[in-house]
Amino acid sequence: MDASRDDTSHEIAAVAARLVVEEGLEYAAAKRRAVKQLGLPARTPLPDNAALDAAVREDIAVFCPDTQAVELRALRELALLWMDRLQAFRPHLGGAVWHGTATRHSDIYLQLFCEDPKAPEWTLLDHRVDYHPGSVNGWRGEPVEALTLRVRSEALGQWVLLHLMVHDLDDQRGALKPDAQGRKPRGDAQALRRMLAGEVAA
Repeated sequence: MDASRDDTSHEIAAVAARLVVEEGLEYAAAKRRAVKQLGLPARTPLPDNAALDAAVREDIAVFCPDTQAVELRALRELALLWMDRLQAFRPHLGGAVWHGTATRHSDIYLQLFCEDPKAPEWTLLDHRVDYHPGSVNGWRGEPVEALTLRVRSEALGQWVLLHLMVHDLDDQRGALKPDAQGRKPRGDAQALRRMLAGEVAA
C-alpha cells in the first residue's frame, strides 16, 4: 500500500472511530459516514475492521477511559441479566459489549441458539415483553431473524436497544471459532461473569 493510501485509510479509521464511540454506529456504517465527512470518493478503499477496532480502542484510551469503563460494565451487567432470563436459548454475547469497546451509545447483541426458532418470540409474548421483529446480517453474512427490545439501564439512566439474534441450534458449533485476531467472537453467561469479575479480558 502506498503512503498516501495508508494515510487516507488511517484518517478514515480515526473519523469512523469517533462515530463508533460517540454515536454507537456499527463499523460498516461508521466507515461509510467517515468517507462522506472527509469528502472522499465513494469508492475510496476502506480500512479493515481490525484497523478500525484498533482506532476505536485508541480513541477510548485518549478521550474517555474512565467513563467508558463504567458504561461498559453497566452494559455487560444488563446483558447478563437478559442472558439469565433467556438461558433456555443458550445466549451468547457478541459485539462491542463483549469485545470491550462499548459506550452508553452501543446496542447489546445476544445470539440465541434454539431447536425451535419461534420459541424466543413465544417467551417474550408470554412475559408481555414488547419487541420489534426484523433481520440482521449474521457472522457469515446471511440474514438472521432478530427481535429488538428496548430495555432500561438504571446504571446509565437511559434505555438501551437489545437485539436477540435467533439461530438454529446447529449454528452454535461455528459461533465460537476465534476471529482473525485469535479472539473469541462471543461468549456465554459463564464467560461474561468471569469477565465482570476481572478474571479474563475480551
